[in-house]
Amino acid sequence: EATGKNAVRIAEMCESVSEETGVSIIVVPQPADIRAVAEATDISVFAQHIDGIEAGSHTGSILAESVRNAGATGTLINHSERRLTLADIDAAICAARRTGLKTIVCSNNIATTGASAALKPNFVAIEPPELIGTGIPVSKANPEIVSGAVDGVLKIDPDVQVLCGAGISTGEDMAAALKLGTTGVLLASGIIKAHEPRKALTNLVTGI
Repeated sequence: EATGKNAVRIAEMCESVSEETGVSIIVVPQPADIRAVAEATDISVFAQHIDGIEAGSHTGSILAESVRNAGATGTLINHSERRLTLADIDAAICAARRTGLKTIVCSNNIATTGASAALKPNFVAIEPPELIGTGIPVSKANPEIVSGAVDGVLKIDPDVQVLCGAGISTGEDMAAALKLGTTGVLLASGIIKAHEPRKALTNLVTGI
């Protein structure tokens, strides 16, 4: 649903909704689609992952410079489907800084959110893995983990912004997340698998 030509189609839809509403939207395609999406749109494009490496013998790894050259302006790090150690997260953030990529570090609980914030990414995103793809929003199912993450990050580094994800799909979910102190949300299936993706995305941003 979100690869190849469909990745470009979804990015164009996101760009259109962003222009109509004034809401900032970032798309995060798979590595092979970054260049096509970046060339077809003016929307911000982030990579799904980079490795904390420099150019050299690293077959199968993703070099920060490569995604930057393809048109990405930022990257996710430590998504629940691509877990890293804290040392690897730190190395990936350093690689991103080296190339001018913004960073969103994903975490699964309050403790790892705080540890991630100490590494000074641009954003941390709290996403309990058990709720990802369920349609049950973390902002309602477990609001304490979101507010706790926000409070913890504020104490560690108030310059790090907090996002939340897992089960977010409606404007009501978005509004609930913002009330808990986040500055935005991270989501995929709530839009990609929707019967009418554009309608779902438009509904989502009404919560802002």
